[in-house]
Amino acid sequence: MAKIIAVTGKGGTGKTATTTLLIRHLTRTNKVVLAVDADPDTNLPETLGCEVNRTVGDIKQFMQDERDNMPLDSNKESILKSKLYEILEEMPGYDLVVMGRPEGSGCYCYVNNLLRGIMDKLVNNYDVLIIDTEAGLEHFSRKIFRNVDDLVVVTDGSRRGMRTAERIKDLVGELETDVSNIYVIANKVTDTNREVIAETAGELGLELIGMVPVDEMIAERDLAGEPLFDLPDDSVAVQEIEKIAGKLGL
Repeated sequence: MAKIIAVTGKGGTGKTATTTLLIRHLTRTNKVVLAVDADPDTNLPETLGCEVNRTVGDIKQFMQDERDNMPLDSNKESILKSKLYEILEEMPGYDLVVMGRPEGSGCYCYVNNLLRGIMDKLVNNYDVLIIDTEAGLEHFSRKIFRNVDDLVVVTDGSRRGMRTAERIKDLVGELETDVSNIYVIANKVTDTNREVIAETAGELGLELIGMVPVDEMIAERDLAGEPLFDLPDDSVAVQEIEKIAGKLGL
């Protein structure tokens, strides 16, 4: 059974960059990795440096549009599964699935139910499933992915950002989701706020497993629209993510 890691946090905190660097680390191990971009904004392929033309959202739209045109005896789960494998991007060191979003309106409950069963089976082919989630927790309530081992909340160094992490932790409990562990990573940390971040995390009962320093290499690549996946080993963010990956057992 795969170890499932979901990375969440409000926009602008570096959630996708963190996911990318964790995937970067995993490609240097012997683990079989499935990366999932579950954020409708679909930024993960760009930071990884790969192109994706079709998403699960396209498949869901197809199934929604064609459900009444399919023969009554057709195996809809098999159809959905075959189309999912069509959009599975095989990259060096990992596979990638982009969830996207359907373009039309309507209820996709029956497609979500099919997809949930297929994803349960697909995960069994991997050692690690790492998910770049959308901001908020709606994806957890849909339970496309069940039994999350580690929920990693990425926040900035502000007290407001840390309180957002606290609210996410509380919401996970209220939704009665199957999350085993909740960890916090503080991103864009400086020498001046490092101590305060650690104190605030302790006050709020947050398990802080890493503080990623401000990294000029990331800022430069973000500005130029360049991928983060091939950051060099001397990147301070890469070095801290390596330590965090060790704490996550990766």
